[in-house]
Amino acid sequence: MAQLRVLAVDDELPALEDLSYLLRSDPRIGEVATARDGAAALRLLDRAIADGRPIDAVFLDIRMRGLDGVVLGRLLSQFANPPRVVFVTAYEEHAVDAFEIKAEDYLLKPVRPERLAEAIRRVAISADVPVEAGESDTIPVELGGVTRFVSSSDVMYVEAHGDYARLHTAAGSHLVRIPLATLEERWASAGFVRVHRSHLVAVKHIDELHIDSGKCMVRVGDTEIPVSRRHTRELRDLLVRRARKGRQE
Repeated sequence: MAQLRVLAVDDELPALEDLSYLLRSDPRIGEVATARDGAAALRLLDRAIADGRPIDAVFLDIRMRGLDGVVLGRLLSQFANPPRVVFVTAYEEHAVDAFEIKAEDYLLKPVRPERLAEAIRRVAISADVPVEAGESDTIPVELGGVTRFVSSSDVMYVEAHGDYARLHTAAGSHLVRIPLATLEERWASAGFVRVHRSHLVAVKHIDELHIDSGKCMVRVGDTEIPVSRRHTRELRDLLVRRARKGRQE
């Protein structure tokens, strides 16, 4: 799997060293460059482009001397092929700026490893670094102040809740701050299909497909999930092919 080249920018050396260490610990990242201010970051980015090895993502502090992170983020968005931007800050009030710049994520200091891992996943998807076929993806969820990891192989279906998604497993459900469209792209190779604008289903967990009064539904465990008209034929054909393959084996 291709690895990411990233740049960490922070004018506080201890924070920069901590962030760099966490980034280097992630197997999806192959190279971590660092800069202590916005001007140095721009020079490094320009040099990387000139060398034909552009930076995939910038993990960027906001309140820095000189060129601050928000201004730098806006400059980066004007690049012909802009790097993905992840803001890393101690301040919550710049979230609107991050949204306007279309940042991939917004992390609050002190950075938790599981939140950084989620941000890296978002960057990897945006940069077309997919989860390999057959690889089980994991997502951190908060349960009573404890972070646990839910594997995609345990998820039966996913339900959209605005910019959030609810993961349904045999053991319960978990609300995570990931849009359904992101999971659809990330988990396509793991056997998940979109059946409705608000539902993503693991094909292996579909027990039944039926049509009643012109409405198509699938049953997953004890739950019936609607299938939109635009997805009905595609899903039916997929299930037929899967059944035929199972009989041949």
